[in-house]
Amino acid sequence: MPADALLFSNSRPPGAAVPFAHAAEPLRAHLGDRTLWFAAWAGGDLDAYTGFVAEALENVLGPLDVRGLHREPDPAATIRDADPDRETVFVGGGNTFRLRRRTGDNGVLDALRQRTDLGYAGASAGSNLACPTIMTTNDMPIVDPGGYDAVGRIPVQINPHYLDPDPHSTHRGETREQRIQEFHEENAVAVIGLREGAWLLHRDDTLTLDGHTARLFRRGHEPAELAAGTDLTWLLATPTS
Repeated sequence: MPADALLFSNSRPPGAAVPFAHAAEPLRAHLGDRTLWFAAWAGGDLDAYTGFVAEALENVLGPLDVRGLHREPDPAATIRDADPDRETVFVGGGNTFRLRRRTGDNGVLDALRQRTDLGYAGASAGSNLACPTIMTTNDMPIVDPGGYDAVGRIPVQINPHYLDPDPHSTHRGETREQRIQEFHEENAVAVIGLREGAWLLHRDDTLTLDGHTARLFRRGHEPAELAAGTDLTWLLATPTS
C-alpha cells in the first residue's frame, strides 16, 4: 500500500507570519520522528533553502533531523535505500520546471516513482511533482524540464496557489480557470485548484482536502467548490489520460 502523501499549496498562507504553522498537526502526524530528506532542487541556493525549511519546521514542530538531499553523493541511491519507518522525503517549492529537470537528471525522479512505500510531502512545485505530470504548474519554463511526466503519487493534477477570477481586475490575459479549461481541451485528468492554506492528504486508499477551500475542475463538468474536509477518495479511480 502506498505511503502517505501530504501536498500543500504553499508553506505560508496570507497573513501567516510563520511558515507551516497552519499545518502543524498534519505535518506532525506525517513526519513523526523520521529523518526528513529535503529536496531543494526547485530553488536557487540549495543550502540556504534547506536551512530555511529546517528552521521553519523546527519552529513549529520542535527538533527534527532535516537533511539536504542535494548534499548526498548519490541522492537517488539515498531514496532507493531509505527505510520508510525511519525516513521520509519533503520536496520543496520554487520553479517546477527546474525541479523536474534536476530530479530527472540525478535519478531522484525515478527513485521516487519506485519508492511508493516512502512518505512524501510537498509544497507548491513539490506538490506538482507528486502529480501524473507537471503540466498544471503556474511557473515559467526557465529550463527545458526534460519531460512533463512526474512522480504520480496521486492520479489527479494540482494547481497550487489557485486564484479566483477578479471581476474588478484590468488584466486581460487568461484567468487561472481559463488556463485549466485549456488543459482539459487536451487532457482528461482532473485538476484541483488549491487555494493558499489548503492541502491534500493521500492516506491508505483515501484522498482528503483540508486547511482551506479548493476548486475542482473536470473535463465536461462545471467547476465545483470544495470545502475543507471534503472526501475526494472517489477521484482516485478517475482516468489520468
